[in-house]
Formats: sequence, structure tokens, C-alpha cells
Amino acid sequence: MSSRLVLVIGDLFIPDRAIFKKLLSPGKIGQILCLGNLTSPSVYTFLRNLAPDLQLVKGNFDIALSTPAAPAQYQAPGAPQSDAAFPIPTALSKVVTHGSLRIGFTHGDSIVPPGDPDALLIAARQMDVDVLCWGGTCKFEAYEMEGKFFVNPGSATGAASWNDETLGSDDEEDRNTPSFVLMDVQGDVLVLYVYQLKRDAEGVESVGVEKVSFRKGATGV
Repeated sequence: MSSRLVLVIGDLFIPDRAIFKKLLSPGKIGQILCLGNLTSPSVYTFLRNLAPDLQLVKGNFDIALSTPAAPAQYQAPGAPQSDAAFPIPTALSKVVTHGSLRIGFTHGDSIVPPGDPDALLIAARQMDVDVLCWGGTCKFEAYEMEGKFFVNPGSATGAASWNDETLGSDDEEDRNTPSFVLMDVQGDVLVLYVYQLKRDAEGVESVGVEKVSFRKGATGV
């Protein structure tokens, strides 16, 4: 079975800081799992054009912030299509299947305490998934626990979480690192590519890529 690239992204909040757009181009990604807090019509349009299969779950800030575009009969001839609004997702969690892996995803605001490994494990068991992706903390994490794989792609724009103790800090070192992940699934193997915006001591930015692998049913370290 051929592999299929799956983009996992979330907690965008600030579309003007969507710095990874130039790394993502149509035709390379088969599916997008958006973990909520999209908040921006422009980013929704970008993701919709990026892959034919865009799966959304609702974040705690995914609310209608703008009015829908005026009906076509009231728009001036030749006026560009408005993207003033986008469909707000209602699902709090979803499950997709790739290869022999069941992958669940949720924003994570229903996980209490936020990001708690035991609470995530309970959620993964309730959803009957091999992989659980969650958001809400705006910080990248990936680890295995009791035969399941847990992934938080972080915030693609480096936004801060309301649960973050450094929220409002002016210190560069306290700011979240912008990140997203790509999943390459083939059979019972998932290869996770982690993209993070790095900044050196001189303030020069570059994108770093790391790889993490997970095999369903593997034992040992």
C-alpha cells in the first residue's frame, strides 16, 4: 500500500504569522487534520486549496467572528469572492484510518488536566485509536505510552496557549516555537516529520526538520 502524507496543524490564531506557507504546496499532501483554533478565513482558504481532504475539529476559539459575505445579487459585478467567513466545525473529535492505523484527533480543551498523559491515554482508549493528535497547548510533543503514539503539532504560528504560564511575556526565550508535523503512513508504520522554526543567537531564523517513527504493536525501546 502506498503511503499518504497527512498534515497535522493547529492553534494558528494569527494568520499573518503563518510562516510555513512557502513550505507547503498543493499536490504533495493527501489529507489535513486541523486541530482547531483556525480562526481565520484566509488560512481556511489556504488549507482548503492545499489538500482535497480537510478534516476539522472545533477549538475553543473557533467561533463566528465575522459576518458572511453578501448574497451574490448584492455584490458588484466582477468583485472578488469574499472570504469573510468560513464554516465553523462542530465536531470535538474525529477518527481517520491510514494503513492499519486508527488516528484520532481533537483540540484538547476537553482533556483535563490539559495535556496530561494519563488523561490522553484514557481519551485514546475511549476513541479506540492507535495514534492520538491533540492541540491546545501550542507546544510540540510526541511520545509513546502503552503501545499508543501521542502527537501535539504545536502552534503553526507560535501562538501562546491560555494555559501557558509565560502568556504575555516579552522574553523571546519564553515564546512558543512555531511548528507543524507531517505524517507518512505506510501499513503499520508512521513516520513523523516535525517542522520547527529555529532562531539562533543572532536572531536568524531557519526551519529545522526532525523525524520520529512509530510502529503499531512494536515492543521494547
